[in-house]
Amino acid sequence: MLLKNAKILKDGELVESDILIDGNKISKISKNIDCFDKEIIDLKGKFVTAGFIDVHVHWREPGFSQKETILTASKAAARGGFTTVMTMPNLNPVPDSIEALKKQLNIISSESCIRAIPYGAITREEYGRELSDMDEIAKEIFAFTDDGRGVQSANVMYEAMLKASKLNKAIVAHCEDNSLIRGGAMHEGDKSKELKIAGIPSICESVQVARDILLAEAANCHYHVCHISAKESVRAVREGKKNGIKVSCEVTPHHLLSCDEDIKEDNGMWKMNPPLRAREDKNALIAGILDGTIDIIATDHAPHTQAEKERGIAKSSFGIVGSETAFAQLYTKFVKNDIFSLELLVKLMSENVSKLFNLPYGKFDEGELADIVVIDLEKEITIDSSNFLGKGKNTPYNGEKINGIPVLTLFGGEIVYIDEEEIKL
Repeated sequence: MLLKNAKILKDGELVESDILIDGNKISKISKNIDCFDKEIIDLKGKFVTAGFIDVHVHWREPGFSQKETILTASKAAARGGFTTVMTMPNLNPVPDSIEALKKQLNIISSESCIRAIPYGAITREEYGRELSDMDEIAKEIFAFTDDGRGVQSANVMYEAMLKASKLNKAIVAHCEDNSLIRGGAMHEGDKSKELKIAGIPSICESVQVARDILLAEAANCHYHVCHISAKESVRAVREGKKNGIKVSCEVTPHHLLSCDEDIKEDNGMWKMNPPLRAREDKNALIAGILDGTIDIIATDHAPHTQAEKERGIAKSSFGIVGSETAFAQLYTKFVKNDIFSLELLVKLMSENVSKLFNLPYGKFDEGELADIVVIDLEKEITIDSSNFLGKGKNTPYNGEKINGIPVLTLFGGEIVYIDEEEIKL
């Protein structure tokens, strides 16, 4: 396959180039490539970069296919430009043993159109009491997490970190001290008081982040913080890095885009965990991106049925979908407004992830895998969740206009998503 008339990033600037794909790899990136025995696609100046990597998705299968399936989730991710994702373990069965894990791996093998690597649970059933079969499942998983639940026992987390360090795997943590949730459903602040909804204070997250950074130092373990949301958590990660501790973190698009002030009514589509926090927290997250404290962006794509999100903030399920719109929303809000560069945004969604976790993909260069996304930076659409490829439609961003739309995604040189109105074969 030959991609003609593309634009690629070189030294921070967009330059014209062709891309030759031979089998599953990029064989040449250069101007004016001639090749007469390959399928030629004229990109007409569209932007090309490495396929995105999302280390935090909930694909819901096995166990909760009414919310999402591996097939529909992979199609949604491909539409958003993702070629690799890491799937969270809050499933049925929980992947805490090789037997349970294989059920998920078998579905991924037969149904996913992109690369999907499961997490293994830190503890059995994610109950936080007894370690999973970490030795047994280590070779089949990306890392260990009990995402959806914070590990309440410092001793259990410490033992998990010691084991993970020996296995050369990261501990990826959903940080939440259950004693500080206090029945909350959104961030504790002026907005929760206005809406008369019980609030969750920021320290619910940040005290576990601080605890776990110190445990990671003692265990010599790579510790990665999921969906960081509070300014105190950013501060703790920044200090940990300054002190040479192996700590990293991710931020979601929705925590960068919105804060609790944006919640105008009691609408369950705004319910997510961690919740949208105060404006100063959102500003701290943006600052953390710009100074390198925050390493990567991950969607925390968390589909639910419509019924589960129609019960108001207090009673609805936590979660928001993001696979199909993440890049475009961030490009529109941050790149077009000169807050982030395009180069920084694509690094946060691909190259930085690859470097952080030592992955053999996520790089756009000759000789690398042809995991590629083609993006029309000028194309504008209005978000309409009824048109999503994923089963989950739970987003509060319906009606927003966004630019920078993925129109073609290649996984290993094969087309896994195409906007046929924009790309002519």
